Amino acid sequence: MNEFWLNTLEFFGLAWWIEIETETPSCVYYFGPYVSAAEAEFGKSGFMQDLQQEGAKGMKVEIKRIKPDQLTIFDDSEAGAGQSGSLEISPVLTGQV
Repeated sequence: MNEFWLNTLEFFGLAWWIEIETETPSCVYYFGPYVSAAEAEFGKSGFMQDLQQEGAKGMKVEIKRIKPDQLTIFDDSEAGAGQSGSLEISPVLTGQV
């Protein structure tokens, strides 16, 4: 029953997601979906630890009701001179694949 409810919330864009934005690398990560904000809040520390172990710095975390199109958004404008500055999907954590 809980999975049906989660799928319904996700379909309508009402599920809760953890959004973690990092300065280095310049990325936005989405983890979810969750049925409640409390459930997402409970899970966020594990994702933050994973990102720290991967070397991420300068994290900003928000719990919000959204429906992300991409789970990881990477800003490659910092990758080097002559780059286009576009955003790309880049799977970073094995838990996201």
